[in-house]
Amino acid sequence: MGRDEMLRRSLVALAAAVVVTGVVTASVRKAAATYGFGILAIAGVLLPDWEFFDRDYSQWLTPMPASRRTAAEAAADREHDVWKFKPYPLRMAMLTTIYGFGLYKWWMYVSS
Repeated sequence: MGRDEMLRRSLVALAAAVVVTGVVTASVRKAAATYGFGILAIAGVLLPDWEFFDRDYSQWLTPMPASRRTAAEAAADREHDVWKFKPYPLRMAMLTTIYGFGLYKWWMYVSS
């Protein structure tokens, strides 16, 4: 399953979650908040340039060298290997903190 297929499935699951949230809470605002949080969550996982972030974190603020690979080669490589990022401790701590806080705030809003 490539990135496009995973994005499609994620968006369909998000649409189902928005409908369920809207029906259960009877609130368009809460359904819109679910949609917004879901889009940001999906974008945060599926859209980043993992090749850029696979470098040491001290190199994130410097540009990547242009001689690495062509864009077509990188896109073809990413299409076949969806989960290509390495779980570095700093990255995992950052993602866990950001998504955990976002999920907590969303839950507090929807459950109120």
